[in-house]
Amino acid sequence: MTTIEKIERQIKENPILLYMKGSPKFPSCGFSAQAVQALSACGERFAYVDILQNPDIRSELPKYANWPTFPQLWIEGELIGGCDIIIEMYQQGELQKLITATADKYRTSEQPGAE
Repeated sequence: MTTIEKIERQIKENPILLYMKGSPKFPSCGFSAQAVQALSACGERFAYVDILQNPDIRSELPKYANWPTFPQLWIEGELIGGCDIIIEMYQQGELQKLITATADKYRTSEQPGAE
């Protein structure tokens, strides 16, 4: 599988995906930390890829996305943007609506423990 195929699969399989430096618990840069803070405040789970652990993705994704920097937030296969856009959307209440609507769309109707 090529790096581009891997990126495409990650984006397709994760409705809310953040490419970042580090992890949500231990972000490795201030911009990733701010993005995680805004996303976490929306109260929904999101997937992430640590580009520091994936140098192939770190080098290929900016060309694929036509977006030079990290973090990168992808929702339902569409690049939303980086830290500044994420923060701006959060401050305007748009990020919460988008994240909640996306999570609701992919949430299973089954409750844990239900048969």
